[in-house]
Amino acid sequence: MGELRASAAGTCSESLIQSSGSHTGSIVVRSLIRVLLPLLAFFPFASAQQLPPPEPPRPIPGTGEPAATLRVTTNEVLVPTLVEKKGGGILYGLKQSDFVLEDNGVPQKIRVQEEMDTTPVALVVAVELGGVSALEFGKVAKLGPLLDLFLSDQRSQAALMGFDSKPHLLCDYTHSSEDMNDALQGLRPGDGGAAILDTISSAVDLLETQPKEFRRVLLLISEERDHGSKHTKPVQLIQKIGRSNVLVLSVSFSPSRAEFLHDVKDSGDNRTMNMVSTLVMAVKAFKKNVAKEIADESGGEYTTFTGDKRFEQRVVDAASHVRNRYLITFSPSDPSPGLHTIRVRTTQDYGARIVARANYWFQQEQ
Repeated sequence: MGELRASAAGTCSESLIQSSGSHTGSIVVRSLIRVLLPLLAFFPFASAQQLPPPEPPRPIPGTGEPAATLRVTTNEVLVPTLVEKKGGGILYGLKQSDFVLEDNGVPQKIRVQEEMDTTPVALVVAVELGGVSALEFGKVAKLGPLLDLFLSDQRSQAALMGFDSKPHLLCDYTHSSEDMNDALQGLRPGDGGAAILDTISSAVDLLETQPKEFRRVLLLISEERDHGSKHTKPVQLIQKIGRSNVLVLSVSFSPSRAEFLHDVKDSGDNRTMNMVSTLVMAVKAFKKNVAKEIADESGGEYTTFTGDKRFEQRVVDAASHVRNRYLITFSPSDPSPGLHTIRVRTTQDYGARIVARANYWFQQEQ
């Protein structure tokens, strides 16, 4: 640019010399040129230094503008709660008086919403593409028709994300299970990464672009441990899930039957009520099995599969359970900032399995 400016200045100076008709004028003009040329050559460099910084990387296509962060304050905390009979099936017909909810061990005044089955669903399916996950593509490719179970309401929508060392949006929100099926059929192996933390964070952002009245669900199909997340730490994700109303359903490749059976038997009796120790324990659990822990945090479910039939049944169960959760809400009586532990139980012993979110993150309004 400096050379172009100097060349242009040189052309202008020659015409000035020719039009002056005076030797003295030529000397004056040449003197001015010798002074001005270095300055003209400097101007482009100075202006380049003042250019605005480059724009930051754009978010995943389809996420739109960054969603406003949902902060749990003195407003209501949403606690989706599944009550499953001992022999299988959902226990229906429970009322507000049938539940007890404790926040850090203190019973809360609750409200139970009705007609939960009519709420539209916003679903994000996140499928691991990295590492050995390609061995499971045949099973995952059969997921398309099963998504109709989530999309039974005409307003419901689903999106597909794939991830290896970073998340990729493969199919933006659609009500068409055929579009999703085409995207699932076209899965391609990624690199060796499994950035589960980064992917869940991006998926929550994508879900929070949907209307508030939608039931927001993340179906995570992955291995158990994170490999390669660069932008999200466990504590950050615990806070994010704790502030959101996203329900995470995790279906993992590797069988962990002992952990799953422990999950089924866990009624929440042994959960600690100390917020600091709860956060430390959650971070440690993330390192062991992030797929399981994030499901527990959100009030969702974690399970594993080995064969095709087992995988399909797990997805069918997950879809059924999403639409058959009681929606309990409460306003925290203790507004202490940080991670709160929740325990939900019934006033009578039905011998049922209760699945509800384990924690939420309280943050003061700013």
